[in-house]
Amino acid sequence: MSPEGKKLFNIIILGVSFMFIFTAFQSCGNIAQTVITNLNNTDFHGSGYTSMSIIYGVLSASNLISPSLVAIVGPQLSMVVSGVFYSLYIAVFIQPATWAFYTASVLIGIAAAVLWTAQGNCLTENSDENTIGRNSGIFWALLQFSLIFGNLYIYFAWQGKTHISESDRRTVFIALTVISLVGTVLFFLIRRQEDTKAPGDDDSTNEILGESSSARNKMMRAVAAFKKSITLSFTKEMLLLSVTTAYTGLVLTFFSGVYGTCIGAVNRFGSEEKSLIGLSGIFIGVGEILGGGIFGLLSKKNGSGRNPVVMLGILVHFIAFYLIFFNMPNDAPIAPMEGTDQIAYMIPSKEVAMLCSFLLGLGDSCFNTQLLSILGFLYSEDSAPAFAIFKFVQSICAAVAYFYSNYFVLQWQLLIMVLVGFFGTITFFTVEWGAAAALAARGSDYSSI
Repeated sequence: MSPEGKKLFNIIILGVSFMFIFTAFQSCGNIAQTVITNLNNTDFHGSGYTSMSIIYGVLSASNLISPSLVAIVGPQLSMVVSGVFYSLYIAVFIQPATWAFYTASVLIGIAAAVLWTAQGNCLTENSDENTIGRNSGIFWALLQFSLIFGNLYIYFAWQGKTHISESDRRTVFIALTVISLVGTVLFFLIRRQEDTKAPGDDDSTNEILGESSSARNKMMRAVAAFKKSITLSFTKEMLLLSVTTAYTGLVLTFFSGVYGTCIGAVNRFGSEEKSLIGLSGIFIGVGEILGGGIFGLLSKKNGSGRNPVVMLGILVHFIAFYLIFFNMPNDAPIAPMEGTDQIAYMIPSKEVAMLCSFLLGLGDSCFNTQLLSILGFLYSEDSAPAFAIFKFVQSICAAVAYFYSNYFVLQWQLLIMVLVGFFGTITFFTVEWGAAAALAARGSDYSSI
C-alpha cells in the first residue's frame, strides 16, 4: 500500500472506531436522563445532567496532562485504553449504583481527554495541508454515523413505551457496551507512520532524543508536550478560536442531552414521546453526516475557504433555536418524571421537533469540521497540544452547560447559545482571514481548506 493509501486507511479506521464507541456513548448520553428519571424511585439517586457535568469538567482539567500521557504511551495505545473506560461507563447502566455511576463519570472524563488528544494527533499525522480538510470531513462523517445506529434501535425498541422497564434498560446497555468494545478493538488496525513525531516534539527535540524509548526520554517528551500546551493556550489565534470552541461545547450539551430530554418530557407527543428521543438522535446524525460529507469530502470545490461554511452553520442554528423556542415548552429541560403539559407559542409539533434536530446536527458539523481543519493547518507541528486545548475549552463549556441545565428553563439556555455563537463566529472569521493571508504569502492555493 502506498504511503498516501496507508494514511487514508488510518483515517477511515479512526473514523469507524470512533463511530462504534460513540454509537454507544452518544446513545447513552441521549437517553441517560430519561432512564435515570425512571430509576429515581429506587435506591439509585443520580442525575444524568450532573454526570455529564462531571465528565466534561474532569475532561477539561485532564486536557492539561493528556498531551503528556499521549507522548509517553503513544496515540494508538492511548485510544485503546480510553475506549475500555468508555465501555465501563456504559456498563454501569446495566446494574446502576449511585457511587459507581459518579466514579465512572470521573474516570471517563480522564479517558475522554486522552482519547480526543490522541485522535487529533492521529488525524494530523495522517494529513497535510492539502488533505486536512478532506480527512476532517471523512472522520467527522464516519463518527456521526454513531448517531444513526444507536438511536435507530432506541426508536424501535421504545416505541409506544411511556415507562422504561428494568429489562428494557439492561437489554439496551448490554448491547451498547459490546458495541463500544468492538470500536476499541478496531484501534489496533491503525498502522503507525514511520516518520511520525511524538506529540510535543519539534525537530530539535528529535535530534536530541533520537530513537531512544527510555523512561527518561519519554518524560522529557511529556514535559515538552505540557509546556507546548501552555504556550499555545496564550497565542492570539488559539484565544480567538476558544470562543468558537466554547460555542461548540454549549451546543454539544444541548443536542446530546438537553434536547432529547425536552422531547421526552412533552406529554402532548403521547405514547411516542420516548421513542421520539431516538428519532431525534437519528435526524441529528443525518445532519452531521450531510455536513461532514459536503464540507469535508467536497472541500476541494470550495474556493472561498472556511468562513462561508461557518456562516451557514450559525444561520442554521439560529433558525433551529427560533423554532425550538416556539415549539417546546419552557419547562421541558427540567420537567419531572410525569413530563409537562405546558405549551410554548404553538402546539408542540413532532415534525418541527425533528426538523430542529436535523438543523442542530447540520450546523454542528459546519463548526466542527472547520475547527478540525483550521487547527490541523495552523498547528500541524503541535497537533496534540493544540487539540488538547480545543477539547479543554469545549469540555469545560459543556460541563458548565450541563450544570446549568439542571436549573435553567429553555429560553435562557437558547439565549446563552445565541450570544456565544454570534461572537464565536466573528472570532473564527478573524483567524481564518489570518490563515488565508499566510497561505497567500506562501503562494499556496486557498481553495484547499
